[in-house]
Amino acid sequence: MHTLLQTDLRFGLIYIDPDTSSLADVGCVAEIVKHERLVDDRFFIICKGQERFRLLGIVRSKPYPVARVQWFEDRPSSEPEDVESLATDVENYMRDVIRLSNKVNGKVGKEAPKDIRKNLFPTPFSFWVASTFEGAPDEQQALLELEDTALRLKREKETLRNTLNYLSAAAAVKDAFPA
Repeated sequence: MHTLLQTDLRFGLIYIDPDTSSLADVGCVAEIVKHERLVDDRFFIICKGQERFRLLGIVRSKPYPVARVQWFEDRPSSEPEDVESLATDVENYMRDVIRLSNKVNGKVGKEAPKDIRKNLFPTPFSFWVASTFEGAPDEQQALLELEDTALRLKREKETLRNTLNYLSAAAAVKDAFPA
């Protein structure tokens, strides 16, 4: 941490499978945007994801891991569907998921923001959506590895649709059997 804070605040972040302890093939650069040093010399940090990379090999492991990587970006979509309309669909599903989640969790009157997308283009929006899937690291990793914005948005749309179906059922049960 001390080295990072004295340099450019960027480091590679890669998923480690909790069952096999193996490294994922794809990771991303994280930039520290805010940090707080604790009294025991640990840190709270807030990071923002940057470029993605493919792991080619570990160069050294001490004092901290260093890897050889290959940078990559999304390829042009092979899907005929318009990514702009997919991004709008995903935004609408997110808004509905937030609304129903608030209802199920008793946060009455708390509305989803009107502009969830905040003028982001479809590709950065798709990465932001993936970052909100906090309880599903395997899904986040799969979304990070996709090299096609349309495919990423379609997968997010399906995940959000399934979440919405679950929340709709939970809300119906809650309405049928109020506490």
